[in-house]
Amino acid sequence: MSGARRTLGFSWPALVALAALAAPRVALHDLDVVPEGTIVAALLAVGPPLCWVAAVLWRRPPRPFLTLVVIGALYGVFLAAGHQVFWDSSLGMDAPGLAGLAPGAREALLRGAAAMSSLVTGTVVGVAAGAVAVLLSRVLPVPGDPHASGISIGSFHRANPATMSSRDSTDPRAVLPGCGDREIVQSQPSPQPDAASRPRPVQCPSGTLFGP
Repeated sequence: MSGARRTLGFSWPALVALAALAAPRVALHDLDVVPEGTIVAALLAVGPPLCWVAAVLWRRPPRPFLTLVVIGALYGVFLAAGHQVFWDSSLGMDAPGLAGLAPGAREALLRGAAAMSSLVTGTVVGVAAGAVAVLLSRVLPVPGDPHASGISIGSFHRANPATMSSRDSTDPRAVLPGCGDREIVQSQPSPQPDAASRPRPVQCPSGTLFGP
């Protein structure tokens, strides 16, 4: 098992795939395909973090907060790469504070600032998603946990000779059938040559006797 799977609950390819769920929004936003303020834009912004939280609640890694921070940081890498690929050369060219710089230096500075902003944005999204996941993990039961409902599987057991395993037949605590829904457990000591040490008969509420 890799270190990432032990610590984060997912392999690195799985973490990158989860972060890549938010990559389409970067291209659609930078190309103005999906305008801001629409329902589609909101779904593209909120949908991927919700998928991250759902995956963590399903997998239950040992450190869910750290897992989602890492996913958010990877999303920041996708965000920075997308902004660089779909960079608009006119972006920030009219900034008054950069008027004294050459166009090439100004663009390089703006690209670096955009990359850092993207990494911070992705990490902050991961932190927010991690906080939500930690809160929900304390409220929601673990998937597949038989004790999640608060009722133990062994709380109720009906004596049935047909379902008794070979291990039950050799268990020194033998469950005597034939008493309805009640169970009568009789301790069977080790065989002794003395007849006085034989187990005494046990009587059910219905009057049936069990034993030698």
